[in-house]
Amino acid sequence: MADPSTYRPAPGAIPTSPGVYKFRDAHGRVIYVGKAKSLRPRLSSYFQDLAGLHPRTATMVTTAASVEWTVVGTEVEALQLEYSWIKEFDPRFNVKYRDDKSYPELAVTLDEEYPRVQVMRGAHKKGVRYFGPYGHAWAIRETVDLLLRVFPVRTCSNGVFKRARQVGRPCLLGYIGKCAAPCVGKVSADEHRELAEDFCDFMAGRTGNYLRRLEEEMREAAAELEYEKAARLRDDIGALKRAMEKNAIVLADATDADLLAVAEDELEAAVQIFHVRGGRVRGQRGWVTDKVEDVDTAGLVEHALQQLYGGGESVPREVLVPALPDPVGPVREWLGGLRGSQVDLRVPQRGDKKDLMATVQRNAQQALALHKTKRASDLTTRSRALQEIADALELDSVPLRIECFDISHLQGEDVVASMVVFEDGLARKSEYRRFQIKGFEGQDDVRSMHEVISRRFRRYLQEREQTGEWAVPESEDDQPEDGPRTEEGRPKRFAYPPQLLVVDGGQPQVAAARRALDELGIDDVALCGLAKRLEEVWLPGEDDPVVLPRSSEGLYLLQRVRDEAHRFAIGYQRTKRSKRLTAGELDSVPGLGETRRQALLKHFGSLKKLRAATVDELCAVPGIGRRTAETVAAALSSRTPAAPAVNTATGEIIEDGADQAAEPVAAAPQTAPSQETP
Repeated sequence: MADPSTYRPAPGAIPTSPGVYKFRDAHGRVIYVGKAKSLRPRLSSYFQDLAGLHPRTATMVTTAASVEWTVVGTEVEALQLEYSWIKEFDPRFNVKYRDDKSYPELAVTLDEEYPRVQVMRGAHKKGVRYFGPYGHAWAIRETVDLLLRVFPVRTCSNGVFKRARQVGRPCLLGYIGKCAAPCVGKVSADEHRELAEDFCDFMAGRTGNYLRRLEEEMREAAAELEYEKAARLRDDIGALKRAMEKNAIVLADATDADLLAVAEDELEAAVQIFHVRGGRVRGQRGWVTDKVEDVDTAGLVEHALQQLYGGGESVPREVLVPALPDPVGPVREWLGGLRGSQVDLRVPQRGDKKDLMATVQRNAQQALALHKTKRASDLTTRSRALQEIADALELDSVPLRIECFDISHLQGEDVVASMVVFEDGLARKSEYRRFQIKGFEGQDDVRSMHEVISRRFRRYLQEREQTGEWAVPESEDDQPEDGPRTEEGRPKRFAYPPQLLVVDGGQPQVAAARRALDELGIDDVALCGLAKRLEEVWLPGEDDPVVLPRSSEGLYLLQRVRDEAHRFAIGYQRTKRSKRLTAGELDSVPGLGETRRQALLKHFGSLKKLRAATVDELCAVPGIGRRTAETVAAALSSRTPAAPAVNTATGEIIEDGADQAAEPVAAAPQTAPSQETP
C-alpha cells in the first residue's frame, strides 16, 4: 500500500486551468482517469488525510504510485479527452460498463446506386440512414418483413445482387413481391431510390399522409370495380398498421428525444435508455454499472452520456435525464458539437415526457433487480461470496447460516426488531422472526439490540436443554413470518445457532450484541456489524473496520442480508403504527377477533348502539356466544363513551360521530415531519 504523500505534487506545481489527470500504480498502469475545471483544487483534494476520504477514494490513492495531468483549453475538451482515455486504458477505479456491446440498428444505404435495407452494428457511416437502435436484431427483421410488402426495397447483399444481374433471374423475394427486383430491370434505379426514400419517411414517423393516400387509392379502386387492386391495397394498409403497432406513439409527432434513467444502490447502477424518434419509441438499450468510484446520480448520468454518444451515436434534439451533470454547460456544449446544433439537455418536469421518464425509470429498476436476482441465484457466485466473507472475517469455515438483526422505530415509538435468515446465500423466509421491544420505552438502538439478541439466544439455550420440546413464546410478536408449526399449533423455534450473526450498525450495536452473547455464555457464534454510511464491516473489540472491496461478492451478500432485515423491520413497524392509529374500543376485548368484531359493528351499525345492547341481543349476532357477549358487554360498560365529534367548520355536534360503524381512526398528533429510523 503506497503512501500518497510520496508522490504528491509540489505546492504550486499543479496548474489552475481545466485538464484531465491520470493516476498510475507502481507498474505504470492507469488506474483512474478524471477531469476538472481547475486541476489544482481537484488534485489537492486527493492528498488530504485518508480518514476524510471516501473509502473508495482512499483505496485508489493508496493503490496509486504517481499522478500526471494534461492541460486543455476548455471543459468540453476535458470531457472529450476523459472519455477517450477511459476507453483506451479501462481504469479499474472508473465506472465499469458491463454491457458495452453495440446495439443493432436498421440501416438504409442511400449512398449506393440501389439502396439496401439491412441490420447494422457499430459506428455510423456517411451516407447511410439509421433507425434505432433496437434491443434485438429479430425486432428489426420483423418490422422490415412487414414493410417490404409495401416498400419492396432490396435487402440482398452485393454479391447476391451482382449474381442475379449476371444470370438475369431475381431471387425468391423478387418472385413473391417483397423486392422490386432492380437487379433484372423491373424498376429503374430512380424508381427504386424513391421506394427507399418512402421507406425512410415511414420509419421516420411520417405515416399519416401515406396511410391516407393508400386508403384513398383503395376506395378509388373499389369504385372502379378493381377489387383485386383494392384488396392488395387493403392488405398493404394492414401491414403498415401492424408495423406501426410495434412502436407505440408516446409523444408528439415531431419529437426526437433520448430518455435516460438510472436505478442504483451502494455498489451498482442500472442505466436504461429509450430512443424516441418521430414520437415513437424506436429502440431501447441498457447496461449495468459497477460503482467502483464515488459517484452520485449526476455523475452516473454524465458517464452514461459519454458512453452513449462518445462512440458515434447520433444525438437527438432533446436528451432527458433524471439529474443534470455538474457543471452542465460543458456537457451541453459537447453534445451540441456532436449534433451540429443546440441540444436541449434537461430534466422533464411535467406532461407526457415526465410520464415516459417514469416508465424508463421503472425499466431501470427492473433491470437492476433482474441483475441482482441472476447474481444471487448463481451457485458459484454464492459460494464465492461466502468464502470471501469467511476470509475477510477470519472464520474457521464458511457461514452457511447467517442471521441478521435490525431495529426500527418512528421517533422512539413502536420500537420493533427483525431477524432474517440466509442459508447457503439464499433467504429462508419461513424462519424470519420479528420482535416487539418490551424492556424499556423510548429510542435506544443499542439497548434494543442487546434485548433482541438476548431473547433470541436465550430461547436457543432453552431448546437445547429441552430436547424435543418447544418453549412457550415470550410474546405473540416473536413469530416466524410464515413458519412451520408443531402438532400443538405452536411455532417452531430455532434449534440451531447461526455461523455468523450480523447486526445493522457500527461499533455500538456490535458491542451490545457481543455483551448479550457473553452474558449467556455463547462463544461459538461469529459476530459482525455492517454500517450503512460507508458499508464498513465492524468486528467486536476492533478499533478499525474491515473494508471489503466494492466489487466483492461477499460485501454484496452482506448488503442483501442487511437490506432484507431492514425491509422486514420497517414493514412490521409500519403495521404496528397503523394498528395503533386505527385502534377502536373493541380491539382490546379479550377473545374478540377481527371477524367477530366486524360482525358486531355490521349488525348494530355503531358503537353507540352496540354499547346499549343487552347480552341477549349480542348473542343474536352470528358467531357470538354467551360468554363472549358477556365479555363484550362488560368491557364496553366499563369505559366512558367517546366525546361527540364536532364539525370544526360549523361548530355543529355530530351525534354519532365517534360511534359510526367504521372503526374510528385516532387523530395523529400535529408534529413536525419525521423519518423512520431503521
